[in-house]
Amino acid sequence: YFWRRMALTQISSNKCFGGLQKVSEHDSVQLNCKMKFAVYLPPKAETEKCPALYWLSGLTCTEQNFISKSSYHQAASEHGLVVIAPDTSPRGYNSKGEDESWDFGTGAGFYVDTTEDPWKTSYRMYSYVVEELPQLINANFPVEPQRMSVFSHSMGDHGALICALKNPGKYKSVSAFAPVSFSGYLGTDQSKWKAYDATRLVKSYPGSQLDILIDQGKDDQFLSDGQLLPDNFIAAWTEKKIPIVFQLQEGYDHSYYFIAIFITDHFRHHAKYLNA
Repeated sequence: YFWRRMALTQISSNKCFGGLQKVSEHDSVQLNCKMKFAVYLPPKAETEKCPALYWLSGLTCTEQNFISKSSYHQAASEHGLVVIAPDTSPRGYNSKGEDESWDFGTGAGFYVDTTEDPWKTSYRMYSYVVEELPQLINANFPVEPQRMSVFSHSMGDHGALICALKNPGKYKSVSAFAPVSFSGYLGTDQSKWKAYDATRLVKSYPGSQLDILIDQGKDDQFLSDGQLLPDNFIAAWTEKKIPIVFQLQEGYDHSYYFIAIFITDHFRHHAKYLNA
């Protein structure tokens, strides 16, 4: 039964920079729906297993945004990294009210295991990203399970940071573009928020073996509106004396145009650890 549920259906495969950009679909056990994800296999993956780099996208995105807008393929090909980009949220429940707000509901999963969800009967995006998806990738693609990192954008940064902080040693490195977090799925009991609050999780994080790179556009409208609050996270990280590089990039906003400019720097950051 387990392996039947792990079966994949390939939706597309396109050659790019000597490798293959694939999109597949499977029946998710954690989310109780079909989920799509993208996998880029660099040329190196034809002959050996490669490190795995997971990308978590932001609000309103699917598995398509990163693979079509970020211009990442050349860097992934050169560094020999398998890149996995899942969809951001479970879909197909068609529950009343799930599309009433762009930042809550369909396309807004926030990579948490919900404790209070008005629409869906099964909503475990954190467990999907940390457990089910890596098991699926390890079983079906030429990756080395012990060499894995995560990077992200916006809502995905919340996911990447909590995945790394809640699982010490699982990820070799982390990087982010414009971190944002949200507690809408966790109800009114603020004590439950702590388990998915990166600033709080840093304070109890053991060791210092996690190196983080964050790029933030200085002209990001969400930064100026006070919705991102990176200073809180940086202060907590610095207090723990754990390495973090925060770069405020003049003139850039919250878009994939911003990501495309600095994506190569992020691949170099991860390759330093994954290919060590």
